[in-house]
Amino acid sequence: MAKVNLTNLVKEYRDGKRTVFRAVKGIDLEIRDREFMVLVGPSGCGKSTSLRMIAGLEDITAGSISIAERVVNDVLPKNRDIAMVFQNYALYPHMSVYDNMAFGLKLMKYSKAEIDERVRYAAGILGLESLLERKPKQLSGGQRQRVAVGRAIVRKPKVFLFDEPLSNLDAKMRVQMRTEISKLHTRLNTTMIYVTHDQVEAMTMGDRICVMKDGHIMQVAEPLELYNRPANMFVGGFIGSPPMNFFRGAVHQHAGALFFTERNDSENAFTVGLDARFREQVGQGIGGEFVLGLRPEDLRLAGVDEESAIRARVEVSEPMGAETYLHLDTGGHAFVARVGCSQRFQSGEIVGLVPDMGKAHLFDPMTEANLATRNARN
Repeated sequence: MAKVNLTNLVKEYRDGKRTVFRAVKGIDLEIRDREFMVLVGPSGCGKSTSLRMIAGLEDITAGSISIAERVVNDVLPKNRDIAMVFQNYALYPHMSVYDNMAFGLKLMKYSKAEIDERVRYAAGILGLESLLERKPKQLSGGQRQRVAVGRAIVRKPKVFLFDEPLSNLDAKMRVQMRTEISKLHTRLNTTMIYVTHDQVEAMTMGDRICVMKDGHIMQVAEPLELYNRPANMFVGGFIGSPPMNFFRGAVHQHAGALFFTERNDSENAFTVGLDARFREQVGQGIGGEFVLGLRPEDLRLAGVDEESAIRARVEVSEPMGAETYLHLDTGGHAFVARVGCSQRFQSGEIVGLVPDMGKAHLFDPMTEANLATRNARN
């Protein structure tokens, strides 16, 4: 098994001596032995580039990569003891499933008996035993992806790399395949690094998640830690579906208690009380501007005149079956509430919502840092 370390890793694309684009900007990341690490972020954040550098498919501009305590900067991909599963399957169309899975082992001069044992072992894990004689064109998308995973399993690598392997599948098949890959990790008990732009995949699959933006690492943590204690507004807005709502406003004090008042010139501007934990976070900043973060699921429907209720106009109502997403506007901020499905809502209707302030977050509007996690580090 293997631990993977990225140390001050940089990737620049150059035109001669001139840097055209810096895709990865000096990241440090330790991926533990047998861990399922997910790299997640929007397109262009550097996650796939980082994965390709680990695989040896991209040259490193600066920094180092080690696999199982061995620096592999100048080691050829075939000698890194890794196996990679791509988004586009990359199967040989003229070969059977068996031969696709066996091809790499044949090139490595394994015996026929060893190849057969490994292919049938992988096929048993992935439920491909009855498909070994078929060609790729005779398979569904999910079956093709399982063959691609099987081709990686037969190599028995120290590290598995997955580059958005489910992007080409329909929604139902994605759910099925992410479950199968999670079970595969449990069964093989090996190190896996998985790249995706889908935060639902990240949350449901990863032991830990590395959230990236613009070539930087924003936060590395377990899924629930990211959800409950995002390091900054980017992580809060990226992790969770629908994403966290943000309201700009001021924190002030009245009769010894702290309050947050939305910056909003309309009649729907709201004020909510802040509990004691926020006093330390705000510190000497009372009277200054902050950003309040509230998740859609932490807003409950209430009467428009209820104390601490946020009054908002319904823009769009999206019934989802077990729940409804309300797209709302206070006149100063658009936001989303995730509520029950017991009633219908009309566009233009005014509703009241009371936030669960025990789950609220305050962010610095300049740095976008979560005041709770920033103060904890300090």
